Amino acid sequence: MSLALRPDHAAFERELAAVPEAVPVALALLDVDEFKELNDEQGQEAGDTVLRSLERTLDSNLPEDAIVGRVGGDEYAVALQRTSPESALILFEEMRAHVALRDAVSMSIGIAGRPQHATGAADLVRAASEALFRAKREGRGRVAIYVEDRMTLKSSYYPKAALERLSKLSDATGRTEASLLREALDDLIARHSDEL
Repeated sequence: MSLALRPDHAAFERELAAVPEAVPVALALLDVDEFKELNDEQGQEAGDTVLRSLERTLDSNLPEDAIVGRVGGDEYAVALQRTSPESALILFEEMRAHVALRDAVSMSIGIAGRPQHATGAADLVRAASEALFRAKREGRGRVAIYVEDRMTLKSSYYPKAALERLSKLSDATGRTEASLLREALDDLIARHSDEL
């Protein structure tokens, strides 16, 4: 495959909007962490080398019907048709780890899906952008799937005092309540992995 980069955000969003509504889409926004510092410390040529390497990784690992755009200086958007956000997470986590190992740079990636998180192209981009922001806020160098800031059904399962403590922890750490609960669930499963 030869990567056909859409030249800007508007061109990418137009092509994304043209994908029929019945087709599920996973949208990923990729951003090289601390790219400005890389350019400032090592020069623009070093930054350009990293971006070319990232583009080769995308070219080698994406399906042929992927819609890819360079939507900012070091930010790329990738729409994968007929792909769930969870499947996209696996693919982009592998690419993120590969780029980190090969190029010694960190990437943050945010993923959102249609119809799970949004229906229109602009809303899907917004959801993926929120996921990217969360990935950066939670430590960079990671992939995050879009989640609502507040879990709508959690009050059915947890006592009020626990929910208040969860809310305070969320405020103190700058993480969403959902991500904190996922971390607790992951820890629980890891502790009991020998029973699974």
